[in-house]
Amino acid sequence: MPDSAVTEAAKPTPFECFAPPHREASPLRQAISEAYRLPEAECVGPLLAKAQLPEDLRHQIAETARRLVTSLRTKGQSGGVEGLVKEYSLSSEEGVALMCLAEALLRIPDNATRDALIRDKIADGDWRSHIGDGRSIFVNAASWGLVVSGKLVSPVSEKGLSASLSSLIKRYGEPVIRSGVNMAMRMMGEQFVTGETIGEALKRAREQEALGFTYSYDMLGEAAMTMADADRYYRDYENAIHAIGKAANGRDIYSGPGISIKLSALHPRYERAQLDRVMGELFPRVRELALLSKSYNIGLNIDAEEADRLEISLDILEELALDPALEGWQGLGFVVQAYGKRCPHVIDWIVDLAERSGHRIMVRLVKGAYWDSEIKRAQVDGLEDFPVFTRKVHTDISYIACAGKLLAARDKVFPQFATHNAQTLATIYQLAGEGFSIGDYEFQCLHGMGESLYEEVVGKENLARPCRIYAPVGTHETLLAYLVRRLLENGANSSFVNQIWDEDFSPDALIADPYNEAC
Repeated sequence: MPDSAVTEAAKPTPFECFAPPHREASPLRQAISEAYRLPEAECVGPLLAKAQLPEDLRHQIAETARRLVTSLRTKGQSGGVEGLVKEYSLSSEEGVALMCLAEALLRIPDNATRDALIRDKIADGDWRSHIGDGRSIFVNAASWGLVVSGKLVSPVSEKGLSASLSSLIKRYGEPVIRSGVNMAMRMMGEQFVTGETIGEALKRAREQEALGFTYSYDMLGEAAMTMADADRYYRDYENAIHAIGKAANGRDIYSGPGISIKLSALHPRYERAQLDRVMGELFPRVRELALLSKSYNIGLNIDAEEADRLEISLDILEELALDPALEGWQGLGFVVQAYGKRCPHVIDWIVDLAERSGHRIMVRLVKGAYWDSEIKRAQVDGLEDFPVFTRKVHTDISYIACAGKLLAARDKVFPQFATHNAQTLATIYQLAGEGFSIGDYEFQCLHGMGESLYEEVVGKENLARPCRIYAPVGTHETLLAYLVRRLLENGANSSFVNQIWDEDFSPDALIADPYNEAC
């Protein structure tokens, strides 16, 4: 790496001088820090070298991916969230309006402002074009609700507006419309959550568990704003671990359910500037949840968050891994985002930590959930580069290169590959080789968004590889930020989830090798 690149990447972020210094860094931790905002071209070169596969292996990957795509399309669209993503993609005017509405509606405290938002975002949407016989019941239901709302909130002078609708809005006013839109958004939300309570979620999961799936539950909630918020989230996690542990019924970490926790939900000042408070107040809470998980022998994954929180998340992971009270427990896990330029270095460090601590650390590799906000944050701060890749194909290359690192270290880490992309899935399957036993590695997918793909993977009659479903738990009011992240990830034109049902995309286009595109 050129000295100039290191110097550029190591430039302090705004006000960094006011933050407490990082603990003394090992060479592996130093490599993570230096890669924070490296120029993209310098990051991609080494990743391309690791993602370059032999020609015979690439052929096997293409054949596996083609079989998956063909089976999916033969089976047909399953509706639910997958249908919604296709119907209201972010390439349509209605899709953009719907996302704006979803993000804002339940955050607005007063009804007058809600009504103004509905008038602005719904009235001009062409919702009627999304109604047809070939679509799932869920998509049709949501579309009808938005059609009615769209017509009712249009200006009274709009040509073609019927007298009955004009009369209705005069009689009942916008509160009726608001209720209708709320109902449509609630319907969307219910497709993304496994249950409003952990008990409901565990019950609903039984059907998929019977097919061979396992689960990792997530109690929905965003960053705590107050200690009262943090206390509530802690109780939710604590209660969930008890319920999941009892439901595990003696199954081991690899075949039984687990939980994912979000550190920013457990402390209102989870940030570098408050590092002393984080380690003094947050760490003991995380430790207690880890000890409770150990008592039930279930897995606990620390979820990934924004890039500026990565370093303190690693500090907490290291403290947990080296804690004598957690010795012998193999359920400690961490989520790594492949779109981050530091991802390969983070994996190197985790593998080293696993060796030092004696834990076989679970590593969930995801492509990344905060891309839009990371780009915006870097632009607002006036930074010279981004902490994430700007091209999707570079994230795909990073994912494959990092997957190779994890598979090569299976004796020290438990790889968990979270992807909805058939080409990526096929690459992992072929890279891992034919020999397999439970606990070797697993795939993961999101509830409501990936099951149809993995029904072609789980089971002896298929690829015979396990899949764990990431299952959000909570009411629709707690869903919004998660909902928007998922639809931003999968609603874009470049998303496999969006493209798989679009006949304009040939199977060959869907399973294109990202290495060829990146070169």
